[in-house]
Formats: sequence, structure tokens, C-alpha cells
Amino acid sequence: MTGLEIRPASRDDLAIMTDWAAAEGWNPGHHDADAFHPADPEGFLIGWKNGKPVSCISVVGYDDTYGFLGFYIVDPDHRGQGHGLATWNAGMARLGDRTIGLDGVVDQQANYAKSGFVLAERNIRFSGVPSVGAPGDHPIVVLDGMSPSLADYDAAMMPARRADFLRHWINPDHRHTLGYVRDGRIRGYGTIRPCREGYKIGPLFADTPEIAEALFNRLVATSNGEPVSIDVPEPNTAGVALATRHGLTPSFETARMYRGTPPSVPLNDIYGITSFELG
Repeated sequence: MTGLEIRPASRDDLAIMTDWAAAEGWNPGHHDADAFHPADPEGFLIGWKNGKPVSCISVVGYDDTYGFLGFYIVDPDHRGQGHGLATWNAGMARLGDRTIGLDGVVDQQANYAKSGFVLAERNIRFSGVPSVGAPGDHPIVVLDGMSPSLADYDAAMMPARRADFLRHWINPDHRHTLGYVRDGRIRGYGTIRPCREGYKIGPLFADTPEIAEALFNRLVATSNGEPVSIDVPEPNTAGVALATRHGLTPSFETARMYRGTPPSVPLNDIYGITSFELG
């Protein structure tokens, strides 16, 4: 027994979790918690011992069939005491029989495999101060709120709908989101947000490489010359080429793994995932 009490994290507790993520080098966005928590308020667990937080995990259930696991962290001063395993087991129990996705550090793949996770692909973080291409004449608009058409487009890129998340994510006070709209239909969209270090683009979804390029250029033009990161699924060779063409270089990678039936998602249209924490 570890003497650990595991309970749902409050919004204030989630600030602790994002601070731990920052300490691990994950570089969360300044306002990520404001959008993460409403996605599934019961889906963030934090372990307490003697009145102090010592471990955490996120197990966000998007619907009855799919969930995503992240924020799996144990405070360095409390590692090696069984708190991580206890927290992991509580998280897995919460998601039950759902298919579960995660973005894990590569050297933990073997441990995740013991719990039934199977590698799907790598996500590569590209970082640097990007070159900015000409904005061009494109039907790009600022998105300042969630709409049914945006929710439908996003759902086509994800294993499950996430309207509750998008309602908070598309927030012009905290993030800058652009949509590529042609013939009254969204053909791509992307978000850039300020982080502990520089900016991150995510998601970046687009029907064609040309649309992704146009959105990327408009997004990075708002980064004030600071470093930018984007997490690209390695199978999307056009996405890898986009990042490298603009001077970004690999800085980190994760293993996207699934337990259960792997979802079918259009990786060639996913130029940047939303986040390592929520998929």
C-alpha cells in the first residue's frame, strides 16, 4: 500500500499538473488548463499523500468508445514508491473498455506495451524560429468561436468528437485560430498559442499541403519572431517537409500508441496534433 489518495483534480489542481509538465520539458501553453479541464472535468486525477500532491494522470473520455491518456507524472521526490503504478491503475480503470490513445516518451514504450498499448506512429516535435512565407491571397478567416461546421471538420480528423473542448480552445483571448474557408466550407484550420517557451502550433489540419502551407504562414506571422514548435505525425511526409522547409528541426518525439482497436484517422491531413496531453 502506498497510502495514496487519488481523486479528480480541480481546476486549481490542474495548474499543479501543468507546472509539473513544464518541469519535465513538455512546454505547455499558458492557458492550456482553461481548455483541458472542461473537456472532461472528472478525467484529471491527482494523487495526494500526507496532504501533498505527488502524482497525476489525465484520462479524458471523449465518448463511450475513446479516451486519451496524458499528464502521467510523479513528483521527482516521490518516485520509486509505487505512486505512479497506483495512479496509472486508477486512470486505466476510469477509461475502462474504451480504446485509449497516448503520446509517450519513446523509452517508455516497453512499459506501455505491458498494459496492452501498441505503437501506431511517431510524432516528431519540430522547433525553431521559422521563416515566414508570403501570406498570399487565400480565403483565411479568424475563428473566434466554435461552430457546428468547425466541430464537424475537427471530428473528421479525430477518433471522437470533442465539442466541449473546442468551445474553450477556440478562445481569441488565449489562442489565435484561423480557418481556411472555401465555398462556405472549412477546408483546414490551425491554432497557435503562447507557451512557457515561445509558441506552439496545434492543431494544424488541412485538406491539402497548399492549405496547410497557407495556414502555417499566417499563424507563424503572429509569433513575433519567437521560437515555434509543431508536433507532426511522422507518416505525414508533407507535414515533415513543411516544418523543415521553414527552418524547424526535430527536438523531441513521442510514440503514439493505442490500447484497443486503433482508430482510423487521416494522418495525411494532420500536419500538427493538438497536444501531447489530449491528443
